[in-house]
Amino acid sequence: MSFVEYKDLIKDGDTAIVFLGHGSMFPVRVQAGGQTQTKYGVIRHSADLIGKRFGAKVTCSKGGWVYILHPTPELWTMNLPHRTQILYSTDISLITMMLELKPGSVVCESGTGSGSLSHALLRTIAPTGHLYTVEFHQQRAEKAMEEFRAHKVDHLVTVRNQDVCKNGFGVTHAADAVFLDIPSPWEAVGHANAALRVEGGGPPGRVGPQGPAAWAWARLVSGLRFRGSITPPAPGVSGWWTQDFTGYPGEARRDFKREKADTPQPSQSCGSTFGVDAFTGFKPSSYELSLSSANGSVVLWVWKGVCA
Repeated sequence: MSFVEYKDLIKDGDTAIVFLGHGSMFPVRVQAGGQTQTKYGVIRHSADLIGKRFGAKVTCSKGGWVYILHPTPELWTMNLPHRTQILYSTDISLITMMLELKPGSVVCESGTGSGSLSHALLRTIAPTGHLYTVEFHQQRAEKAMEEFRAHKVDHLVTVRNQDVCKNGFGVTHAADAVFLDIPSPWEAVGHANAALRVEGGGPPGRVGPQGPAAWAWARLVSGLRFRGSITPPAPGVSGWWTQDFTGYPGEARRDFKREKADTPQPSQSCGSTFGVDAFTGFKPSSYELSLSSANGSVVLWVWKGVCA
């Protein structure tokens, strides 16, 4: 069993998803002689699982039945053990699209967290791509590597336990895309830029930061101004965009402005201007910026504030 390659039969050591009903399922590690208790009775691994086909309907000891599903990144996201807050499939699909990932892509990610996004990235870039993922917390990094081995995707991923803001990703000019899900992404922009591949005349690498706070994006883009010029896209793709970023909430109050667009505005109740007081309750939407740097053109997409 591999999260990136489907197979028919359940074997000893596989991870399977026990589906009891809508909104009720959980992962199980299949072991010869093992048992799993459910509200419908016991599932005996040797008799009920090993050798059966994924998707099979299995009768438990009390007469109730469950389905045994092949694991996918989407099912894992719904059932994984939470070590951190995670990204869910709706956001993940946008991220993989905006980063333009495909089989063979090389991706840098920080932080690893619970591995929800990591599994989706691995499925997308398999069989020839590679994921370099950095996690600051030692136990989370070790647990993530254990899961990658158990899910038969460890050959596609390198896990590093270090501070990406200080030590980077451990690769230089190798990545097609970088994703940052850390408290202060502006501190890792230099390392992200260094990790991106340099290809004369080729398409630019892509950097995707993620975060919940609008003021953080102001600070991020302010930091980017010290590394190159940023050109916002024409308004209309999204109802909100920023003419000027100064970098700090106290200064941002007078600089964040709402521009008129041909498309309907997503949040009419926010008023014509907004400052730090309006940042509470903001939700993410996508936005592209172009950054000229020493390595050539780097395309950065960020999530900016949109009122709830």
